[in-house]
Amino acid sequence: MHAIRKLADGLIGLSAILGTLGLLAELVVILIDVIGRALGSPLYGAQDVTTMSMVILVFGAMALCDRAGGHISVDLLENRFPGWLNRILDIVSALFGAVIFAALAWTVMESAKLSVMLNLSTNLIKLPKAWFQYALSVFAIVTALGMLLRAVELTFTDRDVRKEGTPEA
Repeated sequence: MHAIRKLADGLIGLSAILGTLGLLAELVVILIDVIGRALGSPLYGAQDVTTMSMVILVFGAMALCDRAGGHISVDLLENRFPGWLNRILDIVSALFGAVIFAALAWTVMESAKLSVMLNLSTNLIKLPKAWFQYALSVFAIVTALGMLLRAVELTFTDRDVRKEGTPEA
């Protein structure tokens, strides 16, 4: 189980690094565009790059968000429930999240096939949309597998990685 967790943390770390690169790309593009607009010459295609890098930013960081316990949770009744019930709810929510992200990956993969078939691209600089849809699918699969592994660890080892901090990237 330790080797699987180490591999998962490596994938989560790589996903987060790619998300960080998306953030940096977005930051640079927006900065250049804003300065260009002030000088009367905005960056051509800034909206295309910003939109597509947002896909990388959000979904690249999603697995790390789950690993660190950063998803929104409502714990109004957690203190009133017994420990075993909270653990079952954690397992069920991890499984449910894994199903949601697996379904998202499958749906976006199907959409990417259509994008390839129809040769869809962004409006101005003609970035192929399928590239970003494939990336989103991969990030969603990494997130789903991370959630599934968390559910397995909670079930069989009583280990909750969210309480241990983030993996080393």
